[in-house]
Formats: sequence, structure tokens, C-alpha cells
Amino acid sequence: MNRRSFLCLGAAFAAGCATPGGMNLASGAPERVVNAGPAAQYLADGVYARYRDLGFFIVRRGANLFALSAICTHRHCQLNAEANRTFSCPCHGSTFDPDGRVTEGPARRNLPVFALFTDEKGDLLVKICATPG
Repeated sequence: MNRRSFLCLGAAFAAGCATPGGMNLASGAPERVVNAGPAAQYLADGVYARYRDLGFFIVRRGANLFALSAICTHRHCQLNAEANRTFSCPCHGSTFDPDGRVTEGPARRNLPVFALFTDEKGDLLVKICATPG
């Protein structure tokens, strides 16, 4: 993905944090921006879990690059990235597909998608919003 594509993707999410279904999270939620390093590190398809402890996964699938919350929407446990690119919650068994949609409960809400954009140096920046309670 080239710089222009990253900027367009970032513009799509610029209005705030969203779930895969397009729902904006509560306004006024605490947010922060995390520098995920050079965008060129994310060229291969897969789930990049190095920022799991900071609350998100970076996912590359073809031309699509996005950041998903690494926190279960059920009871806020930290998710595991599975080899088949799905996500599972070790606390209560919820599972999510590669797009962050719930495939098995007790979670009922999809994983939030966080905004991605690049800075002038070509670093990938992720805007992290608090997940709804």
C-alpha cells in the first residue's frame, strides 16, 4: 500500500474510532496515538501482534490494512491472535473473525477498528480509542 492509500484510509476513519459496522464509539472517550513504526513493516498479509499489550493488532489482508482492538468487548480481557488470523478470548471463550466480528459469544459487540494514518516520515500511527463499557 502506498502513502496515498494510507492517507485515504486514515481519512476514512478521521471522524473517530469505529467498529467494523461503522458505529462510532462514545465521543469524549480517552484516546492516544501510538507510533507503530515504518509502514513498510506491514507489507505481508497477516496479523501483527507486537502491539497487543498496548491494546491493538495490526492486520494486513491484501490491500487492506487496519488496526483492531486487542480487548474483548465482553469483559475486557486481552485477546489472543490465532494462527488462522482469528481472535479468541481466554477468559470466557468469545471468538472473532479476521475482521473483528463476533463468531461466538458471550461477546455481542464486534471489535472496534482504530484509525490508521502515516506521518511525514512514513511511520504508521494508530489512534487508540477507549472501548465502550
